[in-house]
Amino acid sequence: MRANRGLGMRGETRHIFVTGGVCSSLGKGMTAASIGMLLEHRGLRVAMQKIDPYINVDPGTMSPYQHGEVYVLDDGTETDLDLGHYYRFTNSPLNRNSNFTTGRVYNDVIRKERRGDYLGKTVQVVPHITDEIKRKIRAMASEADVVVTEVGGTVGDIESQPFLEAIRQLTWELGRGNYLCVHLTLIPYLRAAKELKTKPTQHSVGKLREIGLLPDLLICRSEVPVPEEVRLKIARFCNVAPEACFIEEDITSTIYEIPLVLRDQGLDRTILSLLDVDSRGSDFTLWEEVVEAIKFPERKVEIALVGKYIELQDAYKSKYEALAHAGAANRCAVEVRKIGAEAIEEEGAEKLLAGVSGVLVASGFGERGIEGKVQATRWARENGVPFLGICLGMQTACIEIARSLLDLPRAHSSEFVPSCPDPVIDLMASQEGVEDKGGTMRLGAYPCVLKPGSLAHRLYGKSEVSERHRHRYEFNTAYKARFEAQGVVFSGLSPDGRLVEVIELRDHPFFVGTQFHPEFTSKPIECHPLFRGFVAAALQHQEQRATPLYSTGRRGGPGS
Repeated sequence: MRANRGLGMRGETRHIFVTGGVCSSLGKGMTAASIGMLLEHRGLRVAMQKIDPYINVDPGTMSPYQHGEVYVLDDGTETDLDLGHYYRFTNSPLNRNSNFTTGRVYNDVIRKERRGDYLGKTVQVVPHITDEIKRKIRAMASEADVVVTEVGGTVGDIESQPFLEAIRQLTWELGRGNYLCVHLTLIPYLRAAKELKTKPTQHSVGKLREIGLLPDLLICRSEVPVPEEVRLKIARFCNVAPEACFIEEDITSTIYEIPLVLRDQGLDRTILSLLDVDSRGSDFTLWEEVVEAIKFPERKVEIALVGKYIELQDAYKSKYEALAHAGAANRCAVEVRKIGAEAIEEEGAEKLLAGVSGVLVASGFGERGIEGKVQATRWARENGVPFLGICLGMQTACIEIARSLLDLPRAHSSEFVPSCPDPVIDLMASQEGVEDKGGTMRLGAYPCVLKPGSLAHRLYGKSEVSERHRHRYEFNTAYKARFEAQGVVFSGLSPDGRLVEVIELRDHPFFVGTQFHPEFTSKPIECHPLFRGFVAAALQHQEQRATPLYSTGRRGGPGS
C-alpha cells in the first residue's frame, strides 16, 4: 500500500462507492454509514449519499410496505430510510443532493431537454443520463474530504446499470488514489452441508468486473463465523488484497456495534492507506459506552408501539431506533410490543395493551386503523400510562380528548370525515386546492416555541427548537380554548402562534403529542429528549404500577 501523503497536500475530495451483490437487504446502508462514522472519527469531513434505482422521483408517495419508512431531511427532502442510518451514525450534512433516484435523474434531464439545453442533440442514456448522475455525485464534494456514495439494488439488476456505468466513468475521470470501490456480498451457509459457500461472492464480483468496476475492498456478510482460510480464498479468487477482505458477521445485540467490529479488523486504516490520506487518532469512547449500555442493560421496560404497518420492521425504523437510544440513555432495554391499530379495533385496547408501561401511537396516512389509535390513546390516558403520540398519533389523541373530555362524540379529522361536525383536525390553509401528492405536504424542519414550565420545555431544556414535519393536516385552533379548559396544555406552537406543535395533559404522568417527528433527529449518543423522557416515565410507571393512579381519567399530566 502507498504511503500517506495527506489529504491537504493533494487537495482532491476522495470518493468511496459502495455496491452490493448476491441479494438485496444485506445492509449496505448500515455498512456505508459505518464507513462514514469510522472516517469521521479519524478527523475527516464526510458526505453521505444514496442512489436509488427506482423510477419514483422520491419515496414520498410509496407505501411503507413497499420501501419502508420515508425519512425526511431538514430541507424537506423525502428520502430513503438509509439516510436515517447516515444521520444516526455520522454528522454528515444531509440535503437534497444526498439522495436521488432514476426518476429524479430522468425528470431533470427531460426538463433540460424541454428547455433546449441540449441544442438539438439526441438525448441518450450515455452520455446525458450518465453525465447527470456524475454531476449529482460531484455536487457532494464541495465541502467534504470524502464522499461515500451507496448504490441501491444489486449488481446485475437492469435498473442500476446506468448508475454503475456513470460510476465507471467517474472512477476513470478521478484517477487511481482518489476513489475506492467497496463491494458488500453474502457468504451463504448451507446448514445441511455445514459449509460456507464462496461462489456467489465470486460471481457477484465477476459481474462487477464485467461492468468495468474493480472492487478495492470486499465486505462479506455471514450468519456464522468465517474461517481464515475461507476469507483468504475469497480474496484470492476475487483479486483483492487479503487485508482488504473484511467479514461482517450477523450482530444480534445492536447495529451500533457494526462500525466497532469493522474497526477492530482495520477497515478504517485500510481505507486511509488506499486513499493516501493522513488522519489523527480516533476516540470511540462515547460510541463504545452506548454499545455497552445497549448490550448490558440494568433493567428493562415494555412499551407498546401502535401502528398500521407493524408487520414490516423498516416501516417504523427511526422510531424503533429512537426507543433504543432512549433505552441506552436510561440504562435499560426497551422491549417493543408491536400492536396493529386494526387489531385493537377488533380485540380491544385493554386486552392488547395490558401490562405495558408506555404507549407510543405512531404516524401514518389513511383512515385504516384510526379508531384503534383512538382507543389506545384513551386507554393510556385513563390508566395513567405514559403516552407519546407522533404526527397522526398526536391528531388521534386530539380526537380522543375531544370525544371524551369535551363531550364532542362526533369529533374527527376532516381528512377522514370531511363532513364531520367537529373537525378538531383540519386541512392546513396552504394545502387547500393542492392536487399533487408528491412533495406537497408540510415538509422539513420548522421552528417551535415551547411554553415555559411545560414538560416539553423541561425535557428540551430550551425555549425554541427545530423539528422535522411530514403532514397536511393540523390541529384546528378554533377548539383551543375548549381543550385548555379540560387540562390540555399547548406547550409547543409555531413562532406566530398559529400552528400547534406539541400538546400535553396537565395532570397526567406523561402525555405528549407532537405534530412533528422527533424520531428523525435522535442519535445513539444524542438521544432525543422527548424519547428519553418518555422511556424514563415508563420506567417510573413500571415501578409504581402496584398503586393505580387513576380510575376515571377525567384529568390530564405534569407540565403546565
